[in-house]
Amino acid sequence: MSRDQEQTRYLENWQDEIESAFLYRALAKAEPQPALAEVYRRLAATEETHAQFWQEKLLQTGFPIPRPKIGWRTRVLAWLAKQFGPQFVLPTINAMEQVDSHSYDTQPDAHNTQLPVDERSHARLLEAIAGPSGKGIEGGTLAQIEGRHRTAGGNSLRAAVLGASDGLLSNLSLVMGVAGAELTGKSILLTGIAGLLAGACSMALGEWLSVQSSRELYDRQIQIERREVEEVPDEEEEELALIYEAKGLPESQARSLAARMMADKTNALDTLAREELGIDPDELGGSPWAAGITSFFLFAIGAIIPVAPFFVLAGLPAVWASLLFSTIALFGIGAGVTLLTGRSVLYSGLRQVVFGLAAAGITFGIGHLIGVSISG
Repeated sequence: MSRDQEQTRYLENWQDEIESAFLYRALAKAEPQPALAEVYRRLAATEETHAQFWQEKLLQTGFPIPRPKIGWRTRVLAWLAKQFGPQFVLPTINAMEQVDSHSYDTQPDAHNTQLPVDERSHARLLEAIAGPSGKGIEGGTLAQIEGRHRTAGGNSLRAAVLGASDGLLSNLSLVMGVAGAELTGKSILLTGIAGLLAGACSMALGEWLSVQSSRELYDRQIQIERREVEEVPDEEEEELALIYEAKGLPESQARSLAARMMADKTNALDTLAREELGIDPDELGGSPWAAGITSFFLFAIGAIIPVAPFFVLAGLPAVWASLLFSTIALFGIGAGVTLLTGRSVLYSGLRQVVFGLAAAGITFGIGHLIGVSISG
């Protein structure tokens, strides 16, 4: 790497750390909870130490240190945190931290330093703070989380609604496409069944691979955490103390609890996996087989609806019946979405119907054009 490239990289790292420190200072000022504000100040101090590291690297290459400037995006996030509170911008900041958490892993200057560990630690800590209970264990906040958002059950409901929706929309479009080509009722039925099986198998395989890959990733993260517990227990204890502070414990209690946890390395690893990584070591994200089978049947439930009339009807009556049943199902799925979004049932239901029938109309028209061109 040339000298100019090194200087550019050092300057980019320096700028990133300065902006991160500025943002954490802004979060600390806007945070009403003293314990959590202190966590933000300590994060800012760490980022300032990182900035000093890269500043020294720049000086060693003879590069003049520019006047620190904060970018518009960072200033906007800081302003939003001041106006609406840190929780308003935490999801965005958390996403930025997750992207940057491994930025130093491939930089030779950062090897054998604390920088990569600190960046991963910050990403995990922001993940904990930005999570459902990140604002601390205050009664009002906890009641809002449990009573309104229902996050734990929401994921399963979302998967069910979206799985059935995918099956219904894709097979309705397929059935209308071949109906537009004026194929026989038997051909449409066979095509619909083939679409159901192909789509359901694809969804099941995709979900199996997704969950299995997540399990392998979680297992790797736990192995890394196990190595860090063995090699750098003091750093892991500090990290655990910061997480407990982020959850609302006073610093002294957080440090005492972290010290007790780290006394038993097996228990410490289990705790760090749950609190720091958000992973249940016993579950590792669930069973890929259960996820795959569930996705298969959810997709099939939606996909069978536009096909069912062709078992007993043919011609236009079957097409109209398929559209009628699918319209009712589309509205029902749209209404189900309101459990996740809180929007009006009528609005969500009609929106789903409009988009679903629009897709069916487009494929019907394309199928008709293809059918005419082939027969002509």
